[in-house]
Amino acid sequence: MYLMNVEKLKERGVSIEQIAEIAYKQQSKWKPDISFNECLESVEKILSLRDVFHLLQLGAEIDRLTEQEAFLGPIQAIMASDLGMFGIDELFGLELAGLYGTIGKTNFGDIDVNKPGIVSRLNDAGKKNKGACHTFLDDIVGAIAAAASTRVAQIENELEARKDPSIIEQPKLF
Repeated sequence: MYLMNVEKLKERGVSIEQIAEIAYKQQSKWKPDISFNECLESVEKILSLRDVFHLLQLGAEIDRLTEQEAFLGPIQAIMASDLGMFGIDELFGLELAGLYGTIGKTNFGDIDVNKPGIVSRLNDAGKKNKGACHTFLDDIVGAIAAAASTRVAQIENELEARKDPSIIEQPKLF
């Protein structure tokens, strides 16, 4: 699943490093000593999950079919224009980011509103280039970054908690 997700992202013009960069920028505001590699590892972990596979593959396919004008009626126009009131694409993002709890969803909201890095480029390309559609992909990519950012924070918090001498058992990381 991981390899198929990476390939699908690549086909759509997205690298895992671009996603990790968003996670890194988001998380480094709170923990300046975070490493880019921690964020990259988290992106890779997120991309290996079954639910992420389903959301990414379906969303990318919907975008591709929209580019081919395969849908009928108003739904084609709604998806092709990435209509602001559509919202189904954000549901994909919220579901994906929600795999990492409420903070994952909050991080996704930040990315969805501010559109950093590749999320902005996907959003702009989908709106400005006739024949290009990233209605779902920009939200999915943002959600992967949000989930990765959240995962890094959770790991850091676990590591910090383990420094407490009153903690006897060392819980396994997810």
